[in-house]
Amino acid sequence: MSNFLRAFGVAALGGATLAAQQSSSQPDWKAVEEETIRHFQAVVRFDTTAKERPAAEYIKQVLDQAGIPAKILFLEPDRPNVVARLKGNGRKRPLLVMGHMDTVTVDLAKWHFPPFSATRDGGYVYGRGTIDDKDNLTAGLMTMLLLKRQNVPLDRDVIFLAESGEEGNSRIGIGYMVAQQFPEIDAEYCLAEGGDVVREKGAVKYAEVETTEKIPRGIELVAHGISGHGSVPLKSNAIVHLADAVSRIGDWRPDIKLNETTASYFRRLATVAPPEQAKYYRDVLSPDAKVARAADDWLYENEPRHSSMLRTSVSPNIFQGGYRSNVIPSEAKATLDVRMVPDEDRDAFLEQVKKIVNDPAVDVRFTNTGGRPNVEVAKLDSELFRTVEANVTKVYGVVTLPSMSTGATDMAQMRAKGTQCVGIGSGIDVEDQVKGYGMHSDQERLLESELHKFVRFNWDIVTALAAAR
Repeated sequence: MSNFLRAFGVAALGGATLAAQQSSSQPDWKAVEEETIRHFQAVVRFDTTAKERPAAEYIKQVLDQAGIPAKILFLEPDRPNVVARLKGNGRKRPLLVMGHMDTVTVDLAKWHFPPFSATRDGGYVYGRGTIDDKDNLTAGLMTMLLLKRQNVPLDRDVIFLAESGEEGNSRIGIGYMVAQQFPEIDAEYCLAEGGDVVREKGAVKYAEVETTEKIPRGIELVAHGISGHGSVPLKSNAIVHLADAVSRIGDWRPDIKLNETTASYFRRLATVAPPEQAKYYRDVLSPDAKVARAADDWLYENEPRHSSMLRTSVSPNIFQGGYRSNVIPSEAKATLDVRMVPDEDRDAFLEQVKKIVNDPAVDVRFTNTGGRPNVEVAKLDSELFRTVEANVTKVYGVVTLPSMSTGATDMAQMRAKGTQCVGIGSGIDVEDQVKGYGMHSDQERLLESELHKFVRFNWDIVTALAAAR
């Protein structure tokens, strides 16, 4: 057994002692908090930017010592996934709880506390992954431990999946699990990352529950011209043609395309926003195109994330061309980050981009034909969403906003298999974003109190959906 497993085995054995102290109905939440912090710090301390195996082995040992059958499954040995299952009576199809072990990289010079130290300071835990996604990972692990410890009878299996590779290499994580191990995770419902409980000035304002997400579809613009000596400017200069094309794309905003999720999001957000902002949230839903466009203009200028939620978005992010200052290149290329709303027709959208570019010297094409699958929208009038919404009210006492993620999550692959999925997250302060403590930022942190509340939130959702009636 490795040293870290010996060290952290004490935590799992402590959990066994705690089990004897629990009542038969509700966990002793005060005692649970200490155990939660222990596991949270443990998983944050693993550097999982490129290798998840040590974290996976730790999670498996904790599950094994609790008497919960767990498997390590992998496409690449250093980047495995952990699957655990608590059996129900089979009256209902399973519930899947997902959390990813990997994180994005770090710039060590930017961190006040070491990024893998899980330092506790001022009520926060600091470290890479504290809000993306080791809070969901820990909450899922704790929910499994508590279900087992409390001996909760279940109407459906509860499956826990600790994934690898979500941050840019889902082929080894959810891609592998869906393609080669799907019976292990086949479920009616799933819970994963993608939502947030939003706090402002220390008070919870609302909870976003992700019910769908945009689909990444890269597009390339490739300009062709005649090469030559830089001392003789040419009208056919590929870089000039490409620059004009990128400029036209940058000035273009595709039409607003609302769906059930986004329409409900802005309608509900208007009920809790300050009056001066609420006006724009209501106006963007107006059937009057001029009113909606004026509101959209304001959102684009002041709240670009909300503007992106209204449409398929296009952002030119890479520009390549030329290799010497005295040579006119014959080719130049720009890459557009396109995030399509779920019902967008990809081929029709490509034709729109070609019309905007409007230059025979510039080819417009998709960067690849694969990528993430099209996704279904989790229905708002469903057992899953109603249960999550009810427990937002119970735990946080605020309104629930169904949201469409502008980014991508591993729920896309599950949704493509017919699983109804929603994304949830722990409480974060809006002020932290501008301070540089947000997701993928130079630093990252989570309030301990919000982690504990999030564990309780997960427990309440899972027991409401899975506990035997």
